[in-house]
Amino acid sequence: MTKARRQDAAAHLVPAAIAATGLTKSFGAVRAVDGVDLRVSSGEVVAFLGPNGAGKTTTIDMILGLSRPDDGEITVFGTTPRGAIARGYVSAVLQTGGLLKDLTVRETVELTASVFADTRPVDEVLERAGIAEIGGRMVGKCSGGQQQRLRFAMALLSDPGLLILDEPTTGMDVEGRRSFWQAIRADADRGRTVLFATHYLEEADAYADRIVLMSRGRIVADGRAAQIKNLVAGRVVRATLPGADPVALAAIAGVKDVEVQGERVVIGTTDSDALARHLLTATAARDVEISSQNLESVFLALTTEGDAR
Repeated sequence: MTKARRQDAAAHLVPAAIAATGLTKSFGAVRAVDGVDLRVSSGEVVAFLGPNGAGKTTTIDMILGLSRPDDGEITVFGTTPRGAIARGYVSAVLQTGGLLKDLTVRETVELTASVFADTRPVDEVLERAGIAEIGGRMVGKCSGGQQQRLRFAMALLSDPGLLILDEPTTGMDVEGRRSFWQAIRADADRGRTVLFATHYLEEADAYADRIVLMSRGRIVADGRAAQIKNLVAGRVVRATLPGADPVALAAIAGVKDVEVQGERVVIGTTDSDALARHLLTATAARDVEISSQNLESVFLALTTEGDAR
């Protein structure tokens, strides 16, 4: 049975990992979350994206029971967020806080385990987080990436059904990020639900089953990466063109936007063939490349001022 079919079958047996309807939250005159509907099924890996101030953190806080919505309803595995937390259904890996630097890595995990009635073995979670070999190291001597892995190990102790990650790979190098996501995918394949917020758009593209994009308190896109990319029409043409005139390029039929990066130009267009012909026959352009929209260009198009809300 495929993963999608397993998820469909599971949806009929267990409540949604997250079910939110009409969530709103204001801080004074600022509407941080504005009528959000969100449903995440068990076993999904969902990337939660948006620029700073989009409402992601406020929404995550409500999912974790750290704040209450002004209006709307939210359940986690069929119960209240605080009820789900109390039962160990949910764990979170946040960017900062929660670590005592004068304890070792192992002591930190053991101390966290002591507050739960039932946990996974300490050795198991250290191994799954990729930090078994540094169990004796003082937390204060760990790198930022290693401390994030420690938070991941602590989150795994209660064997949660839902794991929420807020910028989980901050401070990790490329290899560390890759091995971290391999561990997350292995957990998801066992049925764990993962919701993660990240500024690394390539992580969302590579590892998420689904992408939810927020802007100014609302969800502006929700679907698989390929579906999200298709929301913005056209292609991107890149070329080396010394002395490029962005105004002249913008006047070419079909061109939507022009960015000059030194001798390189990056042009969004609805007619890439016509633009390429023009560049190659009417200008001194060379090294012309045509590519589909990537997640970054879609992200910018849907979250900049003036997008459809």
